Amino acid sequence: MSQTEAAPRNRSAGLKGSTLTAETLYQKCMALAHNLWWSWQPDVTNLFRDLDPIRWRQLDHNPIALLAEFTPERLDDRANELVLYSRINQAYRRLKEYLSHQHTWGHTHAGVLGSRPVAYFSAEFGVHESIPIYSGGLGVLSGDHIKSASDLGVPLVAIGLFYDQGYFRQQLDENGYQREEYVTTQVGDLPLEPAVSPDGVPITIEIQTRTGTLKAKVWRMQIGRVQLLLLDCDVDGNSPQDRELTSRLYGGDHRTRIRQELVLGVGGVRALRALNVFAGVFHLNEGHSAFAPLEVIRQRMHDDGISFDDALREVAQHTVFTTHTPVPAGHDRFDAELVEEHLGPLRDELGISYDQFMGLGRVEPQNHEETICMTVLGLKLSRKANAVSALHGHVTRRMWAHLWPWRVEEEVPIGHITNGIHVPTWLAWQMQHLYDRHFPSDWMRRMGEPEVWQQIHDVDPGELWETHQALKNLLLSFVRRRLSRQCRRRGESDEAIEAARNVLDPTVLTIGFARRFATYKRATLILSDIDRLKAMVNDPHRPVQFIFAGKAHPADEPGKGLIQQLANLRFDPDLAGKIVFIEDYDINVCRHLVQGVDVWLNTPRRPLEASGTSGQKVVLNGGLNLSVLDGWWAEAYDGSNGFAIGHGMVHVNEEVNDRRDAMHLYRTLEQEVIPLYYDCDLDGQPRQWIKRMMNSICSLAWRFSSHRMVMDYVRAAYLPAAGGLSCDMSYR
Repeated sequence: MSQTEAAPRNRSAGLKGSTLTAETLYQKCMALAHNLWWSWQPDVTNLFRDLDPIRWRQLDHNPIALLAEFTPERLDDRANELVLYSRINQAYRRLKEYLSHQHTWGHTHAGVLGSRPVAYFSAEFGVHESIPIYSGGLGVLSGDHIKSASDLGVPLVAIGLFYDQGYFRQQLDENGYQREEYVTTQVGDLPLEPAVSPDGVPITIEIQTRTGTLKAKVWRMQIGRVQLLLLDCDVDGNSPQDRELTSRLYGGDHRTRIRQELVLGVGGVRALRALNVFAGVFHLNEGHSAFAPLEVIRQRMHDDGISFDDALREVAQHTVFTTHTPVPAGHDRFDAELVEEHLGPLRDELGISYDQFMGLGRVEPQNHEETICMTVLGLKLSRKANAVSALHGHVTRRMWAHLWPWRVEEEVPIGHITNGIHVPTWLAWQMQHLYDRHFPSDWMRRMGEPEVWQQIHDVDPGELWETHQALKNLLLSFVRRRLSRQCRRRGESDEAIEAARNVLDPTVLTIGFARRFATYKRATLILSDIDRLKAMVNDPHRPVQFIFAGKAHPADEPGKGLIQQLANLRFDPDLAGKIVFIEDYDINVCRHLVQGVDVWLNTPRRPLEASGTSGQKVVLNGGLNLSVLDGWWAEAYDGSNGFAIGHGMVHVNEEVNDRRDAMHLYRTLEQEVIPLYYDCDLDGQPRQWIKRMMNSICSLAWRFSSHRMVMDYVRAAYLPAAGGLSCDMSYR
């Protein structure tokens, strides 16, 4: 063979790498897919997408399901066609370097946790849309928490439940009514592997109840450097009913809920013991896992021969409890019979009486009519407790002050650490490229420093505006695809499908609203004066358009009614195509919305929003917040970085309060938001609006990241709980 004939083959081999066989290439891609680190690396995500963009979308961006449709040989051909070898090698090398890197923030600042890590319990984890074991804000917050712990190198093991049917898939019928569909997830399509003991045996934990034994196997999922353990009751030896126990998130009756929480708390601690993980801190993210310290107390009594009182005192010192809800109905409560049925054997081993045990979860221990409250149990079994925003801290101290009747409200030992979001997950790659060009080269590592974000003022306003407009167009394309798909599923006419493909206008001020449809979030506040709304939407010179999304709990009929009211606006000729509702809100829908809207609307009834994080995601991508001064926005708004609805005052009459907030909402839109957006210079750019975008980014992005949040937890909670010295005044 001549050199000329051999040249093409040699060039291909050079691109591929002399030792990179088809099988090795496939194994490297699978290794990338099995660590969720890829989900916050845009270049790796784009790598998977490029393999087959259509199937990538159809498979909910699941790389394992996508790779399952390739043989090593077909993948090799595709990689050769797209010249992907160097990208795959680089991504694989970066993952290995990330996992082996020792000089992290956590290594420097959280060293005591190295041998005794944090055990982080949560009922749901929203890591990525392809792993549907979350319902909403709490799960996404948990997912962002463990991603930041991974990036920072904070030693942490996460514990949750594996719901093979997840929450539910939402569909709206022809009348706009929410219907729930449960779809079983194939384990083989997920980055799961059985957790095994040090001698290689798959772990199964057992929990004794008065009516039999509950069993659960343990799955392991890798989130960067963090190990996520998921307990699954679909195992041999359980009754058919118990095999379905962990199938659905927040489903079933009180008996189902207490059994799920028993598995999460007690079972989670036993899974850690089976893995030889000896935690120095137990972080209970909400009351769902409040049974966990009881099992730790039992183990201490068994291992060290100490009394219940001494064990409780010591375990509480190592326990951190975070409460997320100021709504009384959001705190799980169980009656005495259910508690005794499920916790009775554990109580026997603790050696305490029935009344003593029940008293741990009661505000008034001697009140035999009071049920056991998981939040009360969490507060009593921890010595570090926190709310999730400054305002929520005040509300929570007032709500639970009667647990400490000898203290004034201001001295109730519940502090606050304001929630944040994982910047690499929620930042659009187009915005990241803009930041990469103008910020310091190591800005991502220094994202918690205010000085880094001041560089946004050095960005050309036109460049920022063009980047935002590109993201907005991507959002509208996504919305049109989803709406046309909704119409096809309902069997609507070709005309309706075509209309769905042309909704919304990229030149129009676009406002987004997406969250759980609980009534206190007041999703329909904007409909309070429908004529006034229509006037804004149809203004010939300064129109407005809205995108709504969100789910109501299957048992929440009032919430479903709000969804129906909004969805059926498509039948109003004055609003059709200008106010739209997107089905099946999930991480993917959220990502598109927060990256593309001009304004993020939030209208909770103050002070019932504990924190809220969706608006924080909008900040990163150049959107502005329009919100009631509740949750995080109460401590974020400074008058120049977004818009406020009202002045933070609450009327004692709920109806009066709602009317007043609606009036403030309309007035702010008409007098501030709309005029500022449409006040453009000769180049068609709204210079004052862009200035407010920059003010929002520079004043908020560094403060409301989950990196800052996790660092706060390390200093204010984890290190003191593990025996360190750090402390923070926000923690009372």
